[in-house]
Amino acid sequence: MTSQLPFSSAASPRRRTVVLAAAATAALAPLTLSGGPAHAAENAPAFLHGVASGDPLPDGVLLWTRVTPTAAAVPGSGVGPDTQVGWEVAEDKAFSRIVASGSVTASAATDHTVKADVRGLRPETVYFYRFTAGGTVSPVGRTRTTPAHDATAPGVRFGVVSCANWESGYFSAYRHLAARTDLDAILHLGDYIYEYQTGGYPEAKYVVRQHEPKHEITTLADYRLRHGTYKTDADLQALHAAHAVIAIWDDHEFADDTWSGGADNHTPGTEGDWAARAAAAKQAYFEWMPVRASIAGTVYRRLRFGNLADLHLLDLRSFRSQQAKTGSGSVDDPERTITGRAQLDWLKAGLASSDATWKLVGTSVMISPVAFASLPAHLMAPLAKLLGLPQGGIAANVDQWDGYTDDRKELLGHLKDRNIRNTVFLTGDIHMAWANEVPVNMATYPGSGTAATEFVVTSVSSDNLDDILHVPTNTASLAAEAAIRSANWHVKWLDMDDHGYGVLDVTAERTQMDYYVVSNKAKRDASSSWSRSYRTMNGTQKVEKVNQPVR
Repeated sequence: MTSQLPFSSAASPRRRTVVLAAAATAALAPLTLSGGPAHAAENAPAFLHGVASGDPLPDGVLLWTRVTPTAAAVPGSGVGPDTQVGWEVAEDKAFSRIVASGSVTASAATDHTVKADVRGLRPETVYFYRFTAGGTVSPVGRTRTTPAHDATAPGVRFGVVSCANWESGYFSAYRHLAARTDLDAILHLGDYIYEYQTGGYPEAKYVVRQHEPKHEITTLADYRLRHGTYKTDADLQALHAAHAVIAIWDDHEFADDTWSGGADNHTPGTEGDWAARAAAAKQAYFEWMPVRASIAGTVYRRLRFGNLADLHLLDLRSFRSQQAKTGSGSVDDPERTITGRAQLDWLKAGLASSDATWKLVGTSVMISPVAFASLPAHLMAPLAKLLGLPQGGIAANVDQWDGYTDDRKELLGHLKDRNIRNTVFLTGDIHMAWANEVPVNMATYPGSGTAATEFVVTSVSSDNLDDILHVPTNTASLAAEAAIRSANWHVKWLDMDDHGYGVLDVTAERTQMDYYVVSNKAKRDASSSWSRSYRTMNGTQKVEKVNQPVR
């Protein structure tokens, strides 16, 4: 390994045939090398899964790619020779001003994925990067470092996404975010891949395109192939090539409703030992994602964007207790946890010590409490399926923070007691868009005040209410939305039907989420349009509607 700057191809101690990334979208045409992308040959290296960057810092960024050294060395195969992969970082897309370079070895031990943790770069600067192997040059990626930790940053803007199920539809949301040039990074809040067998979710007759492998994934080879399949998607490749991605996992990177000792979608008798499956899922994730591992190989970590915002990223699967039985009363058991003691203490300490104007918390599941009012059976049954509620409709989603109320009470009490202002939770998971105030005590809201605010983004493609009911958008959902809002005054808005993404714009004065929807997830060329915007003004802990997006 050689380099002009210090870097490590391993995870920092502080921290898932074939479309080519350069052809992913016309919006990225300026990033393509003049010679065009290399095509796979029988025994020549090829970059078939695109390039990516992630976890930007003021002085560096993590670079990622996967090389296919021979035609047989497909993801999960475990075969293929060791291959030297060079990398370069430049100030211009023509690579006339190269500022860092090095090499790393791709081997079957890491599924021929490689990472370069590049340091020594300038803060708040756009860079271009590429890889080489055996005379083949990868597509070009674009990335951006963050402001210096003590810098007065005028603003930061993220694309925000979650829940992209390959079989449920195309990833048009990624394409539209890739085309934007005003984003500092993409925040992916989990469910980057799904574990189900073909036709497991959604039903086979509604599958838009089939998973590989077609069976439910349980082994290291399975998880590697599933990650590799997702990264052949043109829109996903475009997203990674255009922006640094900051990602956390949720349950479907493992199995549905994962907890520390198992998952709802795991049967030990037929699917083996849970610990082995979870270890395989984590290994594949860190191989295939541009993510630095944090403490003990988890994804909880902290990034900073000048003195404007600290971003605290949570792992709400590795340490949680098993989900409670709804209505059992055990949701309030102080011995049960969603974060684990060490992570909750880490989060509380980070929030208390932060001198940033905004404290952003990336959480894969919703922290705001939700009570479900009485609904007719034809709405309650599909809503229960979507939210993980019992079919009888008892009012608690035990996979969210509602199922772990002692951790939530401790965290929100900490915010209130320490007078920690401007905490904004950023959430995915439930395939709906929400704008919430997070009450100190839901029973006495609004009199008891709010501890934080929360913006929840809908899914990229995973089914939501209208998909489950197979009805037009904004028909049956209107009654359900009205009933939930009537029982939850802190919920200022929700959208149960649309698919899309968010754009979070942060300034010293306010944090604003702009919600965008795609026209049809079943069409590759789906258009995108602005839907709603909500913001939190500095110091208010309140959510208010805005009549236009920031751009």
